[in-house]
Amino acid sequence: MNLKEIIIELLEEYEKGKYSNIILNEFFRKNKLQSKEKGFITEIFYGVIRNLIFLDYQMAKRTKKVKKSYLKQLLRISFYQIAFMESDNKSVVWEAVELSKKYGDMSNFINGVLRKYLLEYEKDIETLEKSDWGVRYSYPEWFIKKLKSQYGKRTLELMKSFKEIPYLSVRINKFKMSEEEFLNFIESKNIKIVNRVEDIFYLSKSIIDTKEFEEGKIIVQDGSSYLAAKLLGAKENEKILDTCSAPGSKSLVIAEEMNNKGIVFSLDIFEHKLKLIKENAEKMGVEIINPILQDARKIDELNDDFDRILVDAPCSGFGVIRKKPEAIYKRNMDNILELANLQMEILSSASKKLKVGGYLVYSTCTIFEEENTKNIEKFLEENKDFEVEEINLPSNIESIKDNLGGFTILDKYLDGFYIIKLKKKS
Repeated sequence: MNLKEIIIELLEEYEKGKYSNIILNEFFRKNKLQSKEKGFITEIFYGVIRNLIFLDYQMAKRTKKVKKSYLKQLLRISFYQIAFMESDNKSVVWEAVELSKKYGDMSNFINGVLRKYLLEYEKDIETLEKSDWGVRYSYPEWFIKKLKSQYGKRTLELMKSFKEIPYLSVRINKFKMSEEEFLNFIESKNIKIVNRVEDIFYLSKSIIDTKEFEEGKIIVQDGSSYLAAKLLGAKENEKILDTCSAPGSKSLVIAEEMNNKGIVFSLDIFEHKLKLIKENAEKMGVEIINPILQDARKIDELNDDFDRILVDAPCSGFGVIRKKPEAIYKRNMDNILELANLQMEILSSASKKLKVGGYLVYSTCTIFEEENTKNIEKFLEENKDFEVEEINLPSNIESIKDNLGGFTILDKYLDGFYIIKLKKKS
């Protein structure tokens, strides 16, 4: 089976409703491939999903409905390579024609469609750029309207940014590796740092196949996720709660800030995710994380009170479209409002277990105010014993500060994120 046949099968799995990151992670875990092969599969698999509306528009323009699913995937892959990759376009057509023969004699059909596309796609892109951003950048209309209502003139800039291929970002596990050792390590691998946010490094190449990653010296983590945990301000010997913690990367940041002294309760509602949290903590050499099976909406039922609480709430995920591009196709405004209600339940429940004088960080990986600023406005109206604590983000991060003191991160490297810090008044 060649690489494009693999991608076709993976896209078929995606069409059945599975999450893209889970599909790819499971496949790579079960199949040993060279890093170049992984890179090729990853770029095209995510690239097709990322540009699905555009690719299907191109298909509909040149064909009647393609009934055979594998031919539809083959055309999508080929359209994507021609329009978005630096490919030898004649080779792309030839490969598609040859591959189509394995699925029956559809070579003339595939050849005709792709050759017509080669002649017209550049003009199509130019026209769509002026007339239809939704098709050009593969966004549903409701999403564009929502972006315009909140971000105005920045709408097109954000649409383009969220379709960029993300860089791998990692954090050094300071319990096992020094910064000097890390810098020497990536230099030996001819890997460049394209951006840095405190302890988070954005790299030019992947390192997840290395011994250092397997040994827990390095962990994959985005700068926004890291900052949400770091800004909690954890201290040694405190009792801290991470309400929605799987896979545990933010709990690990908190534990590191505590120098592995104290206790971090890491909650989730799924047993298998608690197991993952425990495994990651052991791998990283962290001893103070205590995974607990608990619905975050019922935190107020816990016996303990906490010095600090992190509420990184379940959300629509519109800040991580670069990594999970299907979010814009599977969610709508109704989902956003439902999630806002869930977030308020979790925030309200967690706030009851915070000690007087304690701190709470509320964060989401989304960019819309319904799940962010409006939630906090409502919470502060209903909880007069809380106030906003001033925070500052690193100067090299692009963000917007709201009227409360929270930040929405809108950076070309980092995930889109909202972060605000609250204090329970004494």
